[in-house]
Amino acid sequence: MDGAASLVASLAAEIRQSRALAHKADIGLVTSRLGIGVPRGSQPVRVGDDCAAIPDGDGFLLFAIEGFLDSFVSAMPWFAGYCGVMVNLGDIAAMGGRPIAVVDAIWSRDQTQAAPMLDGLSVASTRYGVPIVGGHSNLRSEGEQLSVAVLGRASRLLTSFDAQPGHVLVAAIDLRGAYHDPYPFWDASTRGASGERLRGDLDILPELAEAGLCGVAKDISNGGLPGTALMLAECSGVGFSIELDRIPRPEGADLGRWLTAFPSFGLLLSVAPRDATAVMARFAARGIAAAAIGTCEAGTRLDLIQHGRRETCWDHSIMPLLGCGGIAA
Repeated sequence: MDGAASLVASLAAEIRQSRALAHKADIGLVTSRLGIGVPRGSQPVRVGDDCAAIPDGDGFLLFAIEGFLDSFVSAMPWFAGYCGVMVNLGDIAAMGGRPIAVVDAIWSRDQTQAAPMLDGLSVASTRYGVPIVGGHSNLRSEGEQLSVAVLGRASRLLTSFDAQPGHVLVAAIDLRGAYHDPYPFWDASTRGASGERLRGDLDILPELAEAGLCGVAKDISNGGLPGTALMLAECSGVGFSIELDRIPRPEGADLGRWLTAFPSFGLLLSVAPRDATAVMARFAARGIAAAAIGTCEAGTRLDLIQHGRRETCWDHSIMPLLGCGGIAA
């Protein structure tokens, strides 16, 4: 095996064995146990998207929720509170929606320990312009825990279920940030961005949906970019080939670390070739890096390509990740 082949094989193995992807695989265990990862009669809400999309009148209510690792909440309580709002809003936007309101559930030993979490929630709520309207609190717990949910609405959906062979895979990532060490989080939200800019950046997604330029998107989550592509591939019943060197990346950033990073603003979009240039231009106009990084193909494999070498990272027909593929509306 030559050097180029060895490198891409090593990256694929690193992704397969990552803790982040293992966490995503846990979703399949839950969906199977609940019996929601397979088609069920006239079930109107598909499972496996960034939000639950509930038909409502001439549009959809969007419902998203995030829970956070106790270790993260304990180590960075203010940032955990901030992320509670921020990451949920990313999910709402990734489905073509606009947020309506936030609720939170917080557990803490006392009000002193709870204060930084609450402050982070409050700051994010103000900066993103989304009110906190209620929730649950327990300030007599044995430790700190946090979960946050957001309600939104979309007139036209961006989904994880409609990627088609022949589509272009576009990555859009805000590179104007830095790692929030020691976590694999690329923070382009608290590093000097104005609330106006943050709100405007999220608006790109519903604007793309409403303009009919795109119908497929997924927020790059803590599964990293390849993990997110895998989830999108499984939900749509397709495969993707990704050119690693085309992925937008901060100058000097290690590729292996970047592939497993969780960006504060990062999306994958599956776009018809005729619309790819227009879609990327919408992001570029707001200073967000966007590039065509690969193609959607018939099949079930996620392939990584670098320097002409191709390596299959995962085949979701052999090992499903979410257990949510092929669910009918």
